[in-house]
Amino acid sequence: AWAVLLLGWFPVAPPSMQLLILVLLTGMLSAGAFVLSALPLASLSYIAIFFAAALGALWLAGDPSFVMVGALLCVYAPMVAIGSLFSWRKATALLKSQAEAVRQERILAVVLEDFEQHAGDALWETDVDGRLSHVSQRLTEILGAEATTLRGQLLDELLRGGDPAGVEALKDALSQARPFRDLQLALQIDGEPRHLVVSAKPLLSDDARVQGWRGVVTDVTEKVKGINMLRQLAHHDSLTGLANRFTFRDALTESLSQNRGGALFIIDLDHFKTINDTLGHAAGDDVLKAVARRLTESVEPDDVVARLGGDEFAVLGFGAGMAEAAAGLAKKVIVALTAPVDVQGRQLRVGASVGVALCDDPQATVESLLIQADTALYAAKGAGRGRHAVYTPELGDLSRRRTKLESGLRHAVERNELSLHWQPKIEIDGWKLVGAEGLMRWNHPELGMIEPTEFIAIAEQCGMIEQLGDWALRAACKAAQTGLSGLTVAVNVSPLQLRDGRFLGKVRDALLEFDLDPAQLELEITESAFMDDADGALERMHALRGLGVRMALDDFGAGYSSLAYLRRFPFDTIKIDRAFIEEALHREDVRAIISMIARLAVTLKMRTVCEGVETTAQLAAVTQASCDEVQGFLFCKPQNLADFVKMRAEPMGMRH
Repeated sequence: AWAVLLLGWFPVAPPSMQLLILVLLTGMLSAGAFVLSALPLASLSYIAIFFAAALGALWLAGDPSFVMVGALLCVYAPMVAIGSLFSWRKATALLKSQAEAVRQERILAVVLEDFEQHAGDALWETDVDGRLSHVSQRLTEILGAEATTLRGQLLDELLRGGDPAGVEALKDALSQARPFRDLQLALQIDGEPRHLVVSAKPLLSDDARVQGWRGVVTDVTEKVKGINMLRQLAHHDSLTGLANRFTFRDALTESLSQNRGGALFIIDLDHFKTINDTLGHAAGDDVLKAVARRLTESVEPDDVVARLGGDEFAVLGFGAGMAEAAAGLAKKVIVALTAPVDVQGRQLRVGASVGVALCDDPQATVESLLIQADTALYAAKGAGRGRHAVYTPELGDLSRRRTKLESGLRHAVERNELSLHWQPKIEIDGWKLVGAEGLMRWNHPELGMIEPTEFIAIAEQCGMIEQLGDWALRAACKAAQTGLSGLTVAVNVSPLQLRDGRFLGKVRDALLEFDLDPAQLELEITESAFMDDADGALERMHALRGLGVRMALDDFGAGYSSLAYLRRFPFDTIKIDRAFIEEALHREDVRAIISMIARLAVTLKMRTVCEGVETTAQLAAVTQASCDEVQGFLFCKPQNLADFVKMRAEPMGMRH
């Protein structure tokens, strides 16, 4: 319509009116194009119609001066079209961004709703006064209240229960108007401890004023419980709940640094292994728990009680700094642990040995005190168990000697420091030399000659007894093949050797190496060798008898002296313990026992040897009891092989 009006009016209009129409034309062209820019095809069509109508009107006017106007119009119309298209693109991008923003808001709303329903964290929002304006379902679960109750409440008041210091820290963080993270609170909610972590950021207006807060509350109660449990396991014994070795060492270190004094007690249960082996580890665990309770009840509240491992416990008693007080507490502990323990319907007696080290030396260290207490414990156990010992310098000297012996034993064989001294066995009937027992001696390079009563026990405890026993076996076989030919050669066998599955092969190899008649070798075994595994010991002893060697029951009467051993085990000889020989002259019942053993041996087709015969009166007593052989100082003391060979060459009458 406007184009028709332009074509019909412009050519006939006066010049002033034509100017007005051109101005109106350009204005309408640009205005209409931009109004329609959201619809680009409509905008371009509008521009094209007005542009064509304008050129047609200028042409119909026929005025040459309008040529320049037409040229300008040809430039103006495309510029308007380009501007319209640019505006269209900009408007379209704006609409798309607005639509995307709406979509994102909807997605965020869905995500937040899902988060509030399923996540462990709780969303919250407060107004400028700190009152809750948004309460999620999870927040109501954490705080244990309804949303209607929480909404409008002050956040810091709701979180105050049980942790005032934490709430004050929260108020300080909110007052600083800056984001904060991981502020921890420990509360009591419905009587249960709850641990929360709060993170938040301020809601700001356009002029950067705080309009409120939005944040997250995380319930980390289970995580804190897990951490506490790990800390408990790291510092306490999982079975008894007592302090463990590391915590005890830390407590001892701190006590020494503060010079608190007191005493260190190391407690070792007696015969605990027997309970584990016979009743099982569950019963053993019950015993350990009972021991832990009794130890805790026996000491002062601020004393430290720990389980160091296995059946070993420790106490750091701060009120037992004097020897008398420490001894009193040690006795109290022993009495408490000796009382029967009810386990699985049985009354079990455990008992304990206690080693004590006084914390009275300012220069003492943790290691030195532990060594002192262990040394005292070893002395207590050596005195018969169920006892206590307080460390003294004399015990330290014994410990250092023991350490030196233990270290020297590891090289004694390779350095040829060991030797066998031989004690003769005399047959009473005819008074003739029939055998010899090899007794081990150790010539220490610093300490001199060491008796077996001292170093054999050390060898058993440090794992060297099998090596020493193997050496003694080969040395005895070698001596039997040379200087002791024609005699029965006896050598002691430790229980650990007999339990070794390789021992049978070692005996066979030694016999073959020295071309020795097996009947010339006699293995002396004590009753302790078959206390723990009688069936296994019986099997191994029968295998040894199968080689042709002789077997002797050593120290008969010193232990349980079960007659079942004599009936079941293949012994050739019974060696009556020297304790009976020493009392034979003074007690009629002892002489009767010796006579009974001799008669029993005859019935079982065994020989009897009396150890420790030192006087002619003792010889007369055992002769009257019908024993077969004797050995002891009456004939001669143990001698090295060279001296024994010389002695053997002398007439027996001279010795008698």
